[in-house]
Amino acid sequence: MKKIKLFYLFIIVAAFTLSLSSCGKDEDGSGETENRIIYTLEERSDSGISGEIEFLELNDGRIQAQISLDGTVNGTTHPAHIHMNNAAEGGDILISLDPVDGATGSSVTIFSMTDGDGTFLFDQLQNLDAYVNVHQSSTELDVIIAQGDIGSNLLTGESKTYTLMEKDVDGINGQITFSKRMNGNTLAVIELDGTPDGGVHPAHIHMNSAAESGSILVSLNPVDGSTGRSSTNISQQDDGSTFDYENILTSNAYVNVHLSMSSLGTIVAQGDIGLNELTGEKVSYALSEKDAPGISGSVEFAERRDGSVLATLSLTGTPEGGMHPAHIHKNSASEGGDIAVTFTPVDGGSGTSLTSIRVADDGTPFNYQVVNTYDGYVNVHLSADQLDVIVAQGNIGIND
Repeated sequence: MKKIKLFYLFIIVAAFTLSLSSCGKDEDGSGETENRIIYTLEERSDSGISGEIEFLELNDGRIQAQISLDGTVNGTTHPAHIHMNNAAEGGDILISLDPVDGATGSSVTIFSMTDGDGTFLFDQLQNLDAYVNVHQSSTELDVIIAQGDIGSNLLTGESKTYTLMEKDVDGINGQITFSKRMNGNTLAVIELDGTPDGGVHPAHIHMNSAAESGSILVSLNPVDGSTGRSSTNISQQDDGSTFDYENILTSNAYVNVHLSMSSLGTIVAQGDIGLNELTGEKVSYALSEKDAPGISGSVEFAERRDGSVLATLSLTGTPEGGMHPAHIHKNSASEGGDIAVTFTPVDGGSGTSLTSIRVADDGTPFNYQVVNTYDGYVNVHLSADQLDVIVAQGNIGIND
């Protein structure tokens, strides 16, 4: 009796030991390790479809890629691939994945090679310069329903958004967001409201501030008028010099979005970036009617991140086609004084003038901190030929 009990105990222990030794490993040796990476797949083409792709390292060294999407429809099949480069630039297929089944929104692919028969290991994923596309169908590969950057193109979570204001075309405005990638490159995404369907709007980062203007620093992918969007991967300036995420935040630059390639002179949206971003600190002074009845307004001084000043003259009553020189003078208006700072002339049609002030005309510093304590006044003149006719005037700084 005792021998029988010992025999059964041996069988139980042996079975338990066998069970433990089999855990985490399938019969074909393809059980999972603890190594896995998940990337987001975002909606594209207004598909209403989004999800994720999970990469799992298997015990035998192969990789399992599982796509899980929400919003797919029963009866559809969606081809999927890993492409080289990032989604903003596009690139050739690196690895073909099993199509996504619309009924489940799922696809599972096990691989260890690229389509070009190159060995591919799990450890290569994190530094991979690649992205994933999920397509509408095998006959509509140009329609991307879900997409996501992977590997070194993954975003770090650091980003900066700047406003793009309406310029020469009414109703078009938006923003540009710069996001830092793991590899140090930058994803620049322009999002505009009011762009016309079918329109293609060239866009660039320019040197200097918008008030000063400057040459093109970085060419961005054109904005699609139908979606109002543009995505660009930035790693360098157009001249080939390095231009990473940190360079963007500390640049003396601005962004222009143009009407079309044949109408580059028409700016549909514009905004300062980098050190030209406004801090929110500003002060405004009244400009009263003087020698020309009906013309008056104000001058606003706004602080930039680098301490320089954006000066905006806003007048009502100026004649269409007129061009009105304007200056900051030393002393008070009742005393009179020499010109200290020359503004961009006021456009009579809009009644406005934008000037970026970094130094006075004589080269001495003139930043935002100087404005509030400055002994000066502003004159706006009728024209360059009639500087003696003052159309609007006002004291600033300590003379206010």
